Amino acid sequence: MVDVTDKENTTREAVAAGSVLMQAGTLAAIMGDGIKKGDVLSVAQLAGIMGAKHTADLIPLCHPLALSSVKVELACDPDRNAVDITATAKITGKTGVEMEALTAVSVAALTVYDMCKAIDKGILLTDIRLIKKTGGKSGTYEST
Repeated sequence: MVDVTDKENTTREAVAAGSVLMQAGTLAAIMGDGIKKGDVLSVAQLAGIMGAKHTADLIPLCHPLALSSVKVELACDPDRNAVDITATAKITGKTGVEMEALTAVSVAALTVYDMCKAIDKGILLTDIRLIKKTGGKSGTYEST
């Protein structure tokens, strides 16, 4: 782990995003509550939040963080047969929350896959990326 002892506490925020692409029928089943395992979007949202909170347990060199906020939003896009996921993580601390936001998106996407794999084996998790981060010594980053 990187030694952050001498760093100052600053307010930090990270936003990550990704998409889950699937067959049109799979997305229709999600939107119509037709998935046997339950409400895909609600379960994936909760899983993403839990994933962010457990990032240090999953990624070996991440610092365990006391997150002040994690938001995970999922939206269906019928034009692309996709579920788009956005996660925002916040903290006032000595290290950033990019990994927590990225983990939230990844775990939410994996949950969509898990809940729908019985009807669609070709689901694709794609474009998981950092959109924006603020705070800390390196300042603001926004993807182009």
